[in-house]
Amino acid sequence: MSRHTLRAIVFAAVPFVLASCSSSGENLGASAGGGRGERAGGRGAGAPVPVVTAQAVRKAVPVTIPAVGTVEAISSVEIRSQITGQVTAVHFTEGREVRQGQPLFSLDPRPFQTALQQAQAVLARDTATLKNAEAAQARLETLFQRGLVSKDQYESQRASATALAATVDADKAAAETARLNLQYTEISAPITGRTGSLGTHVGDLVRANDATPLVVIVQLSPVYVAFSVPGRSLSEIRRYHAQSPLWVTATAPDASSPGAPQAAGAGGGSGTGGSNGAPAAAGARGRVTFIDNAVDVSTGTIRLKGTFPNADLQLWPGAFVQVTLDLTVQPDAVVVPATAVQTSQDGKYVYLVKPDRTVDLRVVSVERQQGSEVVVTEGLAPGDEVVTDGHLRLTPGAPVSVGAGAGAGSDTPPPAGRGR
Repeated sequence: MSRHTLRAIVFAAVPFVLASCSSSGENLGASAGGGRGERAGGRGAGAPVPVVTAQAVRKAVPVTIPAVGTVEAISSVEIRSQITGQVTAVHFTEGREVRQGQPLFSLDPRPFQTALQQAQAVLARDTATLKNAEAAQARLETLFQRGLVSKDQYESQRASATALAATVDADKAAAETARLNLQYTEISAPITGRTGSLGTHVGDLVRANDATPLVVIVQLSPVYVAFSVPGRSLSEIRRYHAQSPLWVTATAPDASSPGAPQAAGAGGGSGTGGSNGAPAAAGARGRVTFIDNAVDVSTGTIRLKGTFPNADLQLWPGAFVQVTLDLTVQPDAVVVPATAVQTSQDGKYVYLVKPDRTVDLRVVSVERQQGSEVVVTEGLAPGDEVVTDGHLRLTPGAPVSVGAGAGAGSDTPPPAGRGR
């Protein structure tokens, strides 16, 4: 073989050798990288997932209907003058409480005093004339019986006396009207309540039955709270109302979050607590005193009213309040925090923490939600520990690390930085 032929064979084999070495290096690097990835993955899969848990508990849970209501005054009176006159005094401060019978306004009484004196004078004159006519009638009657006067004279005198008697009666009515008009110069409060803004001031001329009231008095204790509930609940409401009076709780919006609307069921049931952790006792309590006689066909709701003593003036007419209508109490209900229940295509489920600190997916049946809790009818027993925070990283069989959590029914939020 010549030298040139050998050189050509060597040059042709070099690319194949280099390609083979490159493939071997890549395979080796891939194997090494895969091993590191698998080891790293093994360490991640074995680490416990931090979660927050709570226990299912058995307790009595109220059956309630949440709604949004409006406070209404039982009595609201528009004060108007019954006579025309000039205001001489205002005896109260607008926006303050007044008692029934308390003086409110004084009108100039002088024209009405004069009218009363005039009516009394006319009455006195006509009364004297009537007495004279009655005396003349008595004399003519004696003479008529003796046949000394004609019957026409006697009957004419009797008619005059009767007419004067009617005139005296009219004068008495006129005098009484003048006396009433004089009394109308002093305007008093017909009810106990709080006054609104003044519609007139000293020196103003007010007219009888003017369109604009002088002031409006609103009764604040007791008050109504009107609210509407779904018409499908009417049969339950009537059934429980027939057994005993129904209580209703009205809670004003949270003053710590002005302008922030709250859900109608944020307060949960009676006595379970509000959305800000305040006890439900902070709400006013009243009784249902009115159930409307028809369901509103446009909304499908039925209107109810509760009467509240409102001794502390917690409820203000016109204000919107969160209403909770208490129907009954369900004993021995199994409840868990609402955050423990998750939803999938197959229905509701929870992650149950087993004694070996791993989780199992448990399908549950939820009857209803009551505030921050749900009533579970199937799938859980009292004492079962469920995950309330940290669901996103869980799979069935995953180990967990349980942090300090809230028990069932507690409003304590999970600790910051845990469960996600």
